[in-house]
Amino acid sequence: MRVLIAEDQTLLREGLVQLFRARGHEVVAAVGDARGIVDLVAEHRPDLVLLDLRMPPTFTHEGTVAARDVKLAHPGTGVLVLSQHVDVTQAASLVSLGGFGYLLKDRVLDVQDFLESAQRVAHGGSALDPQVVGALLTARSGSDPLAALSDREREVLELMAEGLNNPAIARRLVVSERTVEGHVRHLLLKLGLAESEDGHRRVLAVLAYLRSRQAGPDGS
Repeated sequence: MRVLIAEDQTLLREGLVQLFRARGHEVVAAVGDARGIVDLVAEHRPDLVLLDLRMPPTFTHEGTVAARDVKLAHPGTGVLVLSQHVDVTQAASLVSLGGFGYLLKDRVLDVQDFLESAQRVAHGGSALDPQVVGALLTARSGSDPLAALSDREREVLELMAEGLNNPAIARRLVVSERTVEGHVRHLLLKLGLAESEDGHRRVLAVLAYLRSRQAGPDGS
């Protein structure tokens, strides 16, 4: 996997470089801001672009702006945003493009899980941090559309939105795959969503539903 890293914190940037290289991946570039990121992608053709959310010069949304620019110019390139903050509006709009992930920085500490998420995004999948998913679930007006779900079904829904398929969810929850299949079937039925074996389509279905509920009854 070819990786391009944009992270303004030197220690984290160098740590990510060493992490990917130690696992046999190629870091084609590592920079301290997102300026010229589209040109860098065109030059180096990475499989994955790893971006900090808040970088110079304003430390606001440079990462998500750069992520959108990269996905529009190079839709086949995976983009993984790392942040200490949750911006659900940006996450919800970008995930619909596919090959997108949004993880909080402390997820890097779980090296294996982090690298699996990075590779999933590089191959066109999704990877959303549970806290990002939680914010998406709660940032709605009106009644709670998830009120009918059991606690376990909510947990499965969050893992689905992370981009995990049924076998991966079963391993995470330490239950059988058949049990997970039952939870998925029931929760999608309760939410009025069509079941799909494609993991990314499942993420899109869930997030599309959540976005529709974020808007008020008048669509605003």
